[in-house]
Amino acid sequence: MRNRIVVSIQAIGHRTIDSIWRLGVASRFFVWVLLKSTTSFLRFGLVVREIYFVGVLSLIIILVSGLFVGMVLGLQGYETLQKYGSESAVGTLVALSLVRELGPVMAALLFASRAGSAITAEIGLMKATNQLAAMGMMAVDPIARVVAPRFWAGVISMPFLAAMFSVMGVFGGYLVTVIFIGVDNGSFWSQMQNAVDFRYDIVNGVIKSCFFGVAVTVIAVFEGFDAPPTAEGVSGATTRTVVTSSLVILGLDFVLTSFRMKIERTIDKY
Repeated sequence: MRNRIVVSIQAIGHRTIDSIWRLGVASRFFVWVLLKSTTSFLRFGLVVREIYFVGVLSLIIILVSGLFVGMVLGLQGYETLQKYGSESAVGTLVALSLVRELGPVMAALLFASRAGSAITAEIGLMKATNQLAAMGMMAVDPIARVVAPRFWAGVISMPFLAAMFSVMGVFGGYLVTVIFIGVDNGSFWSQMQNAVDFRYDIVNGVIKSCFFGVAVTVIAVFEGFDAPPTAEGVSGATTRTVVTSSLVILGLDFVLTSFRMKIERTIDKY
């Protein structure tokens, strides 16, 4: 029994040390990518091509998911607000829920599942088939040529995808509540416009989506570059990308929301 406890404690310690070590390696890799990003800006066509791959090809799942999330929000919001005679405020509920929280978070989770996993698999397969090693032999830096363009493509694409998710969500809420249920069209839009603040709501959503884009893309490119050059290694790296990105997105959302609320309280105080 004692030996089992000792072995369990040793296993926990080993995993903790390994996690801290990987975090340090990932941080150093992130700094290295930033330092090697000059090629991405000088040859911006590389970034544009990757924007099409990670951004444009993710539009379908983003738009369809945003539409259905907005429809569900509108339906549930109407059922709840109707009990208090405030069904005309359903537009405010849908807009604030999407712009502040659900839009950036859901778009980032979908982005990690679709684009993040694809980036990891692509870089991992390039490593497994010795394409990255071949670039090094030809004096081509694989980080500058392969990793950095994908990183910046993800960072640039994420805010636009989150904005499109929120827009489609608002349209879905409008479709259910105004077109199908019959809420007054003027009340829906006017209360929404009065409630949504550009600085506190829209800018906050954009900042969140930028942080999510950096986090997801860094995890994706690092896991792909660090993946063991085997089929099993690439598969495990792809799984880790989705799981780690999802946890980081939710944790970052809590931290950024808490930080925003603290700033708002400070501003209101003075």
